[in-house]
Amino acid sequence: MEKYTVKQLHNPKDIVVTVPGSKSITNRALLLAALSGVLFSDDSRAFLSCLESLGFSLSVDEAKKEVTIQGTGGVIPNKKAQINVRSAGTAARFLTVMLAFAGGEYTLQSSEQMEKRPMQPLLSELRAAGVEITCLKNEGCFPFILRSNGVDIKEITIDTEISSQFASALLMSATLCKKGLTVKLTGNRTEGAYIAITAKMLSQFGIRYEKAGAEYYILPQQSYSLTSYDIEPDFSAACYFFAAGALLNKKATVKGLRLSSMQGDKKFLSVLQNMGCTVLESQEGVTLTGAKTLRGVSVNMNDFSDQALTLAAIAPFASSPTQITGVAHIRKQECDRIHAMAVNLKAMGVKVEEKEDGITVYPCNQILPAQIQTFSDHRVAMSFSIAGLKCGCLTIQNPKCCQKTFENFFEVLEGLYLYSKEEDV
Repeated sequence: MEKYTVKQLHNPKDIVVTVPGSKSITNRALLLAALSGVLFSDDSRAFLSCLESLGFSLSVDEAKKEVTIQGTGGVIPNKKAQINVRSAGTAARFLTVMLAFAGGEYTLQSSEQMEKRPMQPLLSELRAAGVEITCLKNEGCFPFILRSNGVDIKEITIDTEISSQFASALLMSATLCKKGLTVKLTGNRTEGAYIAITAKMLSQFGIRYEKAGAEYYILPQQSYSLTSYDIEPDFSAACYFFAAGALLNKKATVKGLRLSSMQGDKKFLSVLQNMGCTVLESQEGVTLTGAKTLRGVSVNMNDFSDQALTLAAIAPFASSPTQITGVAHIRKQECDRIHAMAVNLKAMGVKVEEKEDGITVYPCNQILPAQIQTFSDHRVAMSFSIAGLKCGCLTIQNPKCCQKTFENFFEVLEGLYLYSKEEDV
């Protein structure tokens, strides 16, 4: 499928969907499982492929959405391996640190898209800790060869400004340091939502640490195990359907989701509430009820920036301007996401003001037919697909890019159009 034209949604029924397990939680669980002696549930293909190349024993049951991993107590079975992280940022950052701390000689490759994403801050810290890293193309980027005899240091400092994944990678792999490790965080996201997920999961897996401000001390001589681990539904994926409910003045329910989720993107629900929607949790999941008229908002989305694109895509349909700030770092993700928002909104006839750390989107009474450039970014594709449900005049280029995190997104989207007219009473 080279293109996908989004049809206007006339289905009078409420939106009820099931979304995949959280990618962020899944890939953290995969790493922690591999380092321990555990079994747990759910999958993440890029990460699993790398673990298989590294010699870990695992089995996958896609029908049950279960993965079984035999942990090795921090020992990499194949200490001279080649892995390909593809476009998975979590696999790229988490596995780089794990392999550096565990020791061995590894060739790490990636997709062209991942080659453009920043790795320099992390690689610099690892080099300072004695790890030899030879970049094969551009300095500070994938691909590279990593040679290590393990890491034996007392503390390490990492900047969270560019990516909080650097910090999460160090916190999880610090269990490999027999003498313990202090991880000092700097930058503007030291208390970020994804770091909070990592800290909570360390506790869930039985890993002991002490926290003082922006410093974490992972205690020495730890062993831990877990027999199973259930992955929460992905709040990032759920937000697209909550946005659809808000935009179409419908009820939108995501099954199995809980407001107590540890995922930071649940903050997007508060944004939609400020726009006029209501939110309720039930036994089935979380339900958002849309508003007849959406209000524009001004919001700093630094800590849940994946949803900046979702908000920008529905903002033209609000009654007043929407201002998104605090997301300068998303210019260096799968694409320059701020610019991608601006380009596509302008193609739709929407007035926007692109800024270094965000964007202002103005109401638009007449959306123009547009070809949405995804820049091979799954979040661009999914966000503007939701806008298309309202106006029915948007065509998504390269919709396959959604396979990165939500491979059946368009199947779920197509399901929104289906209903029996006999039931339409």
